[in-house]
Parts: sequence; structure tokens; C-alpha cells
Amino acid sequence: MNKFILLFILSISFAAVRAQKKTFDLATYIAPKGWKKQTTVSALQFTKENVTKGTYCTIILYKAIPGKTDPKENFTLAWETLIKEMVNISGNPEIQPAVTENGWTAESGFAPFEKEGSNGMVVLVTSTSQEKMVNIVILTNSDTYQKEVTAFLESIALQKQTAVKSPVRKTEVTNVNPPTAIPAKEGFAFTSTNFDDGWTSTVQENWVEVKKADIKVLIHYPREGTIFPADPDVLTNAAWNILVAPRYSNLKNYKTSYISTYDRPYLGMGTANETSTGKNVFIVLFRQGQTGWIEFVAPDKNAFIRQFKFDPETIKWDSETALMNPLANMTTYNRFAIAASDFKGKWTSDFTGIQQMYHVYTGQYAGMNINQSNEEFVFKPGNTYNWKLLVINGMVGNAKFAEVKSSGKLTVLNNWQVKFSMIEERARTYHAFWSCIKGARILNLLDADFPGSGIYTRYGLAK
Repeated sequence: MNKFILLFILSISFAAVRAQKKTFDLATYIAPKGWKKQTTVSALQFTKENVTKGTYCTIILYKAIPGKTDPKENFTLAWETLIKEMVNISGNPEIQPAVTENGWTAESGFAPFEKEGSNGMVVLVTSTSQEKMVNIVILTNSDTYQKEVTAFLESIALQKQTAVKSPVRKTEVTNVNPPTAIPAKEGFAFTSTNFDDGWTSTVQENWVEVKKADIKVLIHYPREGTIFPADPDVLTNAAWNILVAPRYSNLKNYKTSYISTYDRPYLGMGTANETSTGKNVFIVLFRQGQTGWIEFVAPDKNAFIRQFKFDPETIKWDSETALMNPLANMTTYNRFAIAASDFKGKWTSDFTGIQQMYHVYTGQYAGMNINQSNEEFVFKPGNTYNWKLLVINGMVGNAKFAEVKSSGKLTVLNNWQVKFSMIEERARTYHAFWSCIKGARILNLLDADFPGSGIYTRYGLAK
């Protein structure tokens, strides 16, 4: 079984195929002959079984959904919320080498499973491009279907995605005082951002407040008791009681809903009186995947619909997840400009990754490869700094160690870029911004000359 799984995972390719006969969402494919086909709102499923021998194989191709920019993050999220809810997994997935083609990066892995007394192998392939992800799941208990599964995977071609524009294209930043006091220890130059699409963000003690016209959005900071394993209504009710209820009274028509996908968008909504203003408002509390809880406050439901283009009270378990995109995208407004005076203290970023190795032909264990890194900036008076990168990688028992250091002076070129005079033997310019959490900030840096996938490296202030 392991040999079979490895063989068809390693065959994954997203090159164009001559006989592209069928299209499903962003994917074109050749349907396996003789397999039972079933189409739902969010997925395409092919199944084949041999009742006499007790063997079976199921392939599920899901529609594209919003995701992170990091392919590994998307795979991990899909495994936790899609695979683990589908079957009983014993242990972590065996991760395979990533494949990149036509702007899509495919991360894949497999693990044994048990469901209703039946044992088999489950495979997940998660493809990522421009904050979109496409998942393929394969469930089987036999290598009988190897040739047909491999042919199906090789037939898949995903549409090339255009680059996602930054929400801060021509951003005007003003240092304005927010409505509520910011603790003195905050100590950063900018606490407000005016975005060119009309939204304005301000730093608050327990959330980032984003406003446009008569709509207010609160990007809540993580808080104990609002994230735990539970049914959708149980979790949403708990979050509502902690994050929302204390600031309102006379709640009416409260309800919860969710969409049954791997990232499980959760919604709670109702009409209540806002304690601070006495106004009657329509409230929606939302969470999807790793976004955290976001609270939307509108004068009434119609105002919410005008802004976000859907009626939240009509959402059901099988609704289209694309409806949630405008809500999930509000997390990008947790973004604040930099100033030279902000750069103080030691800021670090850590990474750890392991890869279990198995022989492609024998299936025998071949050891574990480990990759670890620690990057550090120490900002000192006079806009000077020390920089250090520590890297450990290689097979366990024979890992290699490397360390590089630089020192120099930083220059803030504008509200969104900083230049370091020396990083690894040359000057480097980074796109930069601050994001907020409770009582602290996160430094986000992206090499302006080599932006790669557009994923910012995040640094936290060391104690």
C-alpha cells in the first residue's frame, strides 16, 4: 500500500493534457472510465469498488476556496479540518516533496485510516496559488486502482491565477488619535491607516477597528475561551458571549450558521442595542479557518448586504464559501505603517520543519530530515542594528550547522519600506508593516527585490 501511495503522489503534475474533456471549477480533467461520478455544490467525486474482493477507491476533487499564501499552511489546515473530520487518522501524515507548475504549488501527504471497522490509506493533495487552494482527497484500501488514479491526477490542469493586488496600493497614512486610549507602552508612531478603498483602521486595546461610512468591523485579538474543539453553534455561542454580548443589550433574532467545508466558516448574528451609543444595530460575528473572530456592525441587515453582497441569515451548511471572501479579507486591514522610531529591541522569527523519509521502492523507513532556523534583528540607538541567521538542516544524526551575521544602519524609505545597509554581504530593501495583537505588535518583512510568493516573514519582540 505504501509503495502504491508514493508512486502516484510522485506522479502529480499540472501540465496541460491534450484530451482535456471536462471542467470543474478551476480544474480540467479526464474522468476515469467506469467510475461512478457524483457532483455536489462544493466537490466532484469518483468511486470504484469490487464488492467480491472488498476493495474500493474514492477520489474527491474540491472547488477552489480562499486560502493562505503559504502552501504548507494550507495543507496543514486542510488536513486538520478536512481529513480528520472525514476519517479516523492514527498519526501524522507522511509529507511528500512539493510540486510547482503553472503558478500552483502542490503539497501532498498520506496516512493510514480507520472508518467503521475498515482500514485503508488516505491521500491529500493541496494546491495553492494567489491565496486560493484546491484540494484532492483519495481514499482506498488497495493498490488495484493505482493506474487509474495516477492517470486522473496526471490529467488535472489548474487555471493560472493572476496576482492578488495589495489592499494598500496608494496608502495615505495619518497619525491620528484613536477613539479609545492606547496604552503608553504601545510606543509606535502610527496607530491609524487610511486605505485607498475608503476603509480606515485604528488600533484599539482589544481589537483593530476598521470603519467605512456607517459600517464598523472589529478584528478581535485572540482571547482565551473563544477557540476550542466544538460543534459550530457551541463555539460560536461561546465566542459571542465573551467578545460581543458585554457591549450590547436587548439581543433579538439571534442565530448561528456554518458552511460544511474543511475551513468551516462560522457565523453568529442578531439585532441588539449598542451600549456605547444606544443605537439599534445588526451584528455578525464571523470566523473562518485561522482568521480569528471578526465582528461586523451595521445600522441594519440591508446595510450589511449592500457592503458585503450576501444575506447572512440565508447561509446554510451547503452554501458557497466564496460568499465569505469579503468577510475573511477584512483581516488584511490589520496593517500599520512603520517609522524609524519604531525599531527598538530584539525581534526574532523561528521556523522548524521535519520530513520523514521512506524508500520509494521498498517502503522502508529511511530516516528523518530536519530544518530549523532562527533569524534575529537587534535594533540599537542611532538606527543601527545587528542581524543574525542560524540554520540547522540535514538528516538527524548528521545535521549541519551554519550561522551568518551582519551589522549596519537602517533607513526608513517611506511608510511601507525599510532599507538595511548590510544583510548577507549586500544592502537589502524590505516591504514592511506592523500588525497588532493584544498588547503587542508583529513586524512583517518581505524582500522587495526577491518577493517570491509574497509571503511576509513575521517577527515578534523577544523578552
